[in-house]
Amino acid sequence: MSSALSMHRIEARDLPDLWFQAVYDILDYGRRFVIDRGSYAGQTRLEYDYFTGRVKFPGTRPLLPDIPPACGIPNPVEEAYIYGGPGYERSYIEYLMTGEKAPGESYTYGERLTKAPLDGEKRAWWNEGQREIVDIRDVDGHMVFEDNGGLYLNQIEWIIDTYKRFGRRNNQMVLQVAHPSDLVLLDPPCLRHIDTRIQDDALHFFVYFRSWDLWGGMPANLAGIQNLKEYMADQIGVADGEMIVESKGLHLYGYAENLAKLRCLRD
Repeated sequence: MSSALSMHRIEARDLPDLWFQAVYDILDYGRRFVIDRGSYAGQTRLEYDYFTGRVKFPGTRPLLPDIPPACGIPNPVEEAYIYGGPGYERSYIEYLMTGEKAPGESYTYGERLTKAPLDGEKRAWWNEGQREIVDIRDVDGHMVFEDNGGLYLNQIEWIIDTYKRFGRRNNQMVLQVAHPSDLVLLDPPCLRHIDTRIQDDALHFFVYFRSWDLWGGMPANLAGIQNLKEYMADQIGVADGEMIVESKGLHLYGYAENLAKLRCLRD
């Protein structure tokens, strides 16, 4: 058996197109694995060795998949899940773009993005005014703020401010989700980072997931991330750009395999 990884690449028009192509192709190109640890341990899933998708017009509506009525299956993601509505105490947009964390949650993407602690050596350098090492800015209560004696960064607002203040050719502006200490979590964040780039007067996102549920996770995640990108582009004063997504663990759980076949009109 060959040990070479198979790199699967998709060029898509919009987010529903990316999802459909990925679902269709994984039935042919995914490899079946038994899950050893984490969510659904002991079950099987189809998984790409490595997946890359380019979405040229990710802002095209609708953002969520199109499920023809003839398929007889529900959409994997309800619009109310993304934007809020009956049955949902918190929208996915809030989960992604605010620091709210409910009891029992070890993290949220929004907490990581909007309430990143400034501590350790970096806090010491900040307090000492070591401007040759750290970029010291005003504690404005919005981009940099204090809470219970701690100092925190809102990464989203920091990146917006940096692009507006210092210009658009900057390769440093990465929205970080992962922490090295996440290794101790039984269920660490799937989204690791969102890299950014402004080119040709448009904001582009480069998104990496360590593990990624194709059926319901991808459409929900990317709809939320697209809303984030649109907000940041508007605040910076540039157009909404493309999205490049990658994962070494994009997969289809066993329970969703039959749903995928129904959606793709395949036996």
